[in-house]
Amino acid sequence: MTTVKEQKIEKLETKREYYQMIINGERVDSVSGETFTTYNPATGEPLAKVAKATTEDTDRAVEAARQAFEKGKWRRYPINKRSRVLNKIASIMRSRFNELVELEVLNSGKSLTAAQGQVNQSIEDFEFYAGAIVGHRGTVNNMPGGFFNYTQNEPVGVCAQIIPWNYPMMMAAWKIAPAIAVGCSVVIKPASLTPLTAIVLAEICHEAGVPEGVVNIVPGPGALIGDHLAEHPGVDKVAFTGSTPTGKDIMKKASQTLKRLTLELGGKSPNLVFEDADIDAAVDGSLFGIFYNTGQSCEARSRLYIHENVYDEFMEKFVAKTKKLTLGDPLSQSTHVGAIISRGQLEVIDGYVKSAIEEGATILHGGEEVKVEGFENGYWYAPTIITDVTPEMKVVKEEIFGPVVVVQKFTDEKAVIKEANNTEFGLGSAIWTKDQGRATRVANQIEAGIVMVNCPFSAFPGTPFGGYKQSGFGRELCIETLDLYTEQKSVISYYGSRPINPFGV
Repeated sequence: MTTVKEQKIEKLETKREYYQMIINGERVDSVSGETFTTYNPATGEPLAKVAKATTEDTDRAVEAARQAFEKGKWRRYPINKRSRVLNKIASIMRSRFNELVELEVLNSGKSLTAAQGQVNQSIEDFEFYAGAIVGHRGTVNNMPGGFFNYTQNEPVGVCAQIIPWNYPMMMAAWKIAPAIAVGCSVVIKPASLTPLTAIVLAEICHEAGVPEGVVNIVPGPGALIGDHLAEHPGVDKVAFTGSTPTGKDIMKKASQTLKRLTLELGGKSPNLVFEDADIDAAVDGSLFGIFYNTGQSCEARSRLYIHENVYDEFMEKFVAKTKKLTLGDPLSQSTHVGAIISRGQLEVIDGYVKSAIEEGATILHGGEEVKVEGFENGYWYAPTIITDVTPEMKVVKEEIFGPVVVVQKFTDEKAVIKEANNTEFGLGSAIWTKDQGRATRVANQIEAGIVMVNCPFSAFPGTPFGGYKQSGFGRELCIETLDLYTEQKSVISYYGSRPINPFGV
């Protein structure tokens, strides 16, 4: 076993050959001395070495977070001071915007425009919570004469935050910002495929003035580090974004100590195009809804339902525009669709497409791995459109997590609502219609946490993001998120002139 190497946080180049863990305000090697390699999905080539956390490293991180929470100064800072630090984090991120975008593209294979939007929203998340925390007040409640009651919000404690590979920086920001805004300390377990921007974000937090121990990063295998955090007695809350099966497992493990829990899980979101829709807008929005971020989004609108009266017109335009999508250099502004995150995920996607063919579906476009000039060793899959599907097919029921959309016709509103809700998931949904009455009526009946009406975007800072059913529970990205990182304390006092003698003895 090697000696743990530590060094104080000072600014380093964003892009480098080796990334250490962040524990108690220091860059730290693993106690085992082990590292793992992270790759560029667009090229298949190694990108950087990363310190590989052990359970012992994780224990150190939890203890650092515990000491920072119980004995440190962060939670005792005046709210306005914490707010200023969050704004400074955002300011540093903005000054390093291009560096962060480049690293996100290199580590995830996503397109430049996607990374730019996501890093920009990450910055806005810290700015949003810097303002939101100022108004996160308790209440004064009506009481009988002589009594006074007020409530106050107190940070829940040490939070384990487990983030996915599809939005590495944005998911880190979604979780870190509200947690530290209210005074919690956090231990982040980034996805092993994409840990780099989360590590850099923690470094920026320290540069901005977040005290040591408040933000800790332990990259490593989810089956080891994620499970250890979910079961750890020193952790008060777990926030997880990822697959539904993993979320269920985390919920089971966290229940042993009744940890607070936020789960943002899978989806199979419906996209409904009615006969009175603006067809061009619906085509463009539907194209973005499934192929943005290479379809690797939990709220990707992967089930497309089109009214039979506009089906032919819609599909002609939808297929034509799909064919125009560019797969290429992720750092090029002209690239629309980036790489698949890994060889393993590409094979999962291709397996679903092959199952659709075996079950009798038609591949209208795509349906295969492609080679991109200059990036022949990367992981690329053609934007894929599948028709002639039935509700029981795997591609209709299960989350594929790739650039694959299944298309079905419908004839009436009641039937398509039933079909849209015929899923174990309930994260996102979209409606395209010029009839505001219909839009409201359908939105009220869709079983999903997010409904997009004539709009391709699912999330802005300040809008609740989360799902119904097996898409999880809790909401992120909004003011209400602050409540998920706090406990509400009720204080009742008596100020009457005569002492209270309930028993009368």
